[in-house]
Amino acid sequence: MKQSPSTTADRSLSLILLFALTLFASAALMFVLQPMFGKILLPLLGGSPAVWNTCMVFYQTVLFLGYLYAHFLSTRLTHHKQILMHIVLILLSFIALPVGLPADVSPPTETNPTFWLIGTLSLAIGLPFFVVSTTAPLIQKWFTNVGHHTSDDPYYLYTASNCGSLIALLSYPFLIEPNIGLTAQKTDWSIGFVGLCLLVAGCAFALWKAQQSNVETVNQEGTDNELSLATKLHWLALAFVPSSLLLGLTTFISTDIASVPLLWIIPLTIYLLTFILVFSKWHDKIHPLMVNLQPIILLPFLAYSFINPAVLPYWVDLGIHLTAFFLAVMVCHGELARLRPNTKHLTTYYLIMSFAGMLGGMFNTFVAPFIFNAVYEYPLMITAALLLRPGLMVSFSGTGMEKAKPFFLPIALLIIGLLVFFSIDDLPAYLDTIGVGLILLAGLTYAFRNQPLTLALMTGILIFFTFGLHGLLSNTLYQERTFFGVLSVRENVLTNEQGQPEKYREFYHGTTKHGAQRLVDEFSRTPLTYFSRPGPIGQVFAEFDNVNSNWDIGIIGLGAGTLACYTKPGQTWAFYELDPLVINIASNPDYFTYISQCNPKIRMVPGDARLALMKEPDHKFDLYIVDAFSSDSIPTHLLTQEAIKLYFDKIKPDGILALHITNRHLGLKNVLAQHEKELGLSGLLQEFKPQSDIPLVVATDWVVLAKKPETLERLRQSQLGSWQKLPVTFNNKTWTDDFTNIVTIWK
Repeated sequence: MKQSPSTTADRSLSLILLFALTLFASAALMFVLQPMFGKILLPLLGGSPAVWNTCMVFYQTVLFLGYLYAHFLSTRLTHHKQILMHIVLILLSFIALPVGLPADVSPPTETNPTFWLIGTLSLAIGLPFFVVSTTAPLIQKWFTNVGHHTSDDPYYLYTASNCGSLIALLSYPFLIEPNIGLTAQKTDWSIGFVGLCLLVAGCAFALWKAQQSNVETVNQEGTDNELSLATKLHWLALAFVPSSLLLGLTTFISTDIASVPLLWIIPLTIYLLTFILVFSKWHDKIHPLMVNLQPIILLPFLAYSFINPAVLPYWVDLGIHLTAFFLAVMVCHGELARLRPNTKHLTTYYLIMSFAGMLGGMFNTFVAPFIFNAVYEYPLMITAALLLRPGLMVSFSGTGMEKAKPFFLPIALLIIGLLVFFSIDDLPAYLDTIGVGLILLAGLTYAFRNQPLTLALMTGILIFFTFGLHGLLSNTLYQERTFFGVLSVRENVLTNEQGQPEKYREFYHGTTKHGAQRLVDEFSRTPLTYFSRPGPIGQVFAEFDNVNSNWDIGIIGLGAGTLACYTKPGQTWAFYELDPLVINIASNPDYFTYISQCNPKIRMVPGDARLALMKEPDHKFDLYIVDAFSSDSIPTHLLTQEAIKLYFDKIKPDGILALHITNRHLGLKNVLAQHEKELGLSGLLQEFKPQSDIPLVVATDWVVLAKKPETLERLRQSQLGSWQKLPVTFNNKTWTDDFTNIVTIWK
């Protein structure tokens, strides 16, 4: 029904505050629940970054369903029926309080756990999260009918919603996680949810009162034409690309540091910040600035993050990725805000945005891992974001094509020239020339800043050409992608003891090496990298060589199977490995022969090690080794106090726990030092640096713990290495299953 402006429209600030506070609270609850439940689920799935991406798909799907519900209510039912139906839904959601995991949940050990994870989330938080997800579109739609003088343009309330999201996300790693345990977090969230329901009831009362009083609203809904399919598809694309780009970047940065909410939150925080900016009153000034800045940052982004990675420090490279991500999302969301409709189509607009967000998450979680063997969706969406810059249709016009013609010939010649290098046998000798050519091409992209089609195509060619070049130079023999990450086997060349070139194999998870093996018979059984005989774990086996003939040994993390070559005939060994593909690669003699040559009968236990270890008898192991890594970091749930207690429950009274803690970013020795102090253990640390140029013997950090000091005495007095006491810690809060915080141990 068309409604006309009224001079008696409500101008009270209290009405704005009520609706804004409701939107703020719902968004805050939503974005506290996301990292909180991601953290709760991590221990069940080995700390994989895919846990967060799968959770994001669930959140986006429920968000879409919530928006669909709000759209149905606001377009099909009267205001009174909307209020009554929503009250019934809220009352039903109380059944799921307090939020938490169902009892005795256990993920599958030999199949992809994605659908199990989504089912678990649905049971645990489905109803409350659905109620929270309905709030933004429904409350804004209600606001258009309460008779306030700003009801004709309620989009500014979206800023309150995004501010709540942003504050909640930043509060989680720096305020909530360091000070409140998971049990208390779940209780506090449930209380906050009840408070939100009361605020929604207040908004419903305001709407009911306005309708009962026949207050004439200022909403003008009915004069424009219906939305075209092209408009809807444009909205869809502008929301889909940033959603997919968000998850692609999240996978990139969380793989190489640690799978913890702190790092997952960084891209999501930037993502939400873009919504705040584009829906603010400064949008008209900000949007052109972002459009102009995007092609400027493209040159260093392509040059240092793709063409020539590892030249800059990691944090600088990360900063470039985040800056490029921010600009790309700002341009897409800026266009989305610029094209927003009047309030007649408000719920349709938000429905399409949420649907696109869900599709972006589904593409990254369900489609990309099955069609790509690496994280190619990330550069693909970088290219797509450039394609969505304003002025796309100009690229197809005659004028646009005429302006582009002078550049096509030199670009084509450069690309053809670079392709010729792939046919050259001694390709590495031309790398400098190729690199210069690629960077020149990257510099030329700025010339196409006003032609989105040409700019996107050229950038895509550059990125994927570079990917192909890096893949060719890395001599990748095998690469596959699973729920737990990208695994690859590469062949490389070293200079051996006689100064001659010699081939060897490397095993990678993401960009981190997880093992290597020399192929010549003389050294094929020699443990290398972090597990070398001169290194700390080699010293442990050497020092106890006379007494370990009948030891029972357990190991979390298989890698290339390197440790198998320390086995003796009378020993019993078991590897606990989360990813079945790792077992397949390490057991395949076409890639690595440690297991087939040294101990082909080693027991393999798939699934999360802590869950599997609970089924083992107490006091079974003489030596238990923790070497589980998600790229560069041990999943945090394997380093909590409960985990250490579990290990010692399964270790004999005079047994040893050895933990591999090599990490570029986190000082994990401080966590173990705190456990040593609180649990009354005895511990030693060795930060090993190789003293000679033995091939593939690398620097590595290990900690050994025991119940009795005398167990480690012979190791402490060892002449093989420099074992030191663990550092003294002061006022450090102990890591538990209820509390972990990486901020305090950042290097």
